[in-house]
Amino acid sequence: MIILLIIIAIAVLFIFYGIGIYNRLVKLKTLVQEAWSSMDVMMKKRYDLIPNLVETVKGYAAHESGTFESVTRARTQAMSANSVQEKEAAEKNLGQAMMNLNAVAEQYPDLKANQNFLELQGELSNLETDIEKSRRYYNGTVRENNILVDTFPSNFIANMYKFTKSPFFELENTAERSVPNVKF
Repeated sequence: MIILLIIIAIAVLFIFYGIGIYNRLVKLKTLVQEAWSSMDVMMKKRYDLIPNLVETVKGYAAHESGTFESVTRARTQAMSANSVQEKEAAEKNLGQAMMNLNAVAEQYPDLKANQNFLELQGELSNLETDIEKSRRYYNGTVRENNILVDTFPSNFIANMYKFTKSPFFELENTAERSVPNVKF
């Protein structure tokens, strides 16, 4: 009788442990989704700011239409990207286009003194900082989720309920890992 009670108690403990792991997996999955959404919101704010910046620079450098078109095209691609991998590629293209825009703006001293331009530049710089924080938070929640999905014994529960690893948001080369320097 005592042995049966011990076996039942151990079984109950395993059940509660499994429930705890399941709930933690659900929590981490939700945190990953929230982190992605937060980062997406920050990038959307930047995408909304870029046309204003382009229009301000256009007033000073009307003959640089190819640069403006590439920034606009890169922005559109970044806005329509859905998956982490698509977003990574789009962000890479947008960063390159913004560097080209910076090079154009560097040629116009009057532009660098324009109050509207300075405000847009400051706002963009702040958004880049917020995006970097969002990326770190996203990757941190992905790390926690992936560890729980991969480690023993939680991997049994994860596999049973089809919890999967989430992709990290990474840039391809080390030069792109830093926040783009938007200096006009």
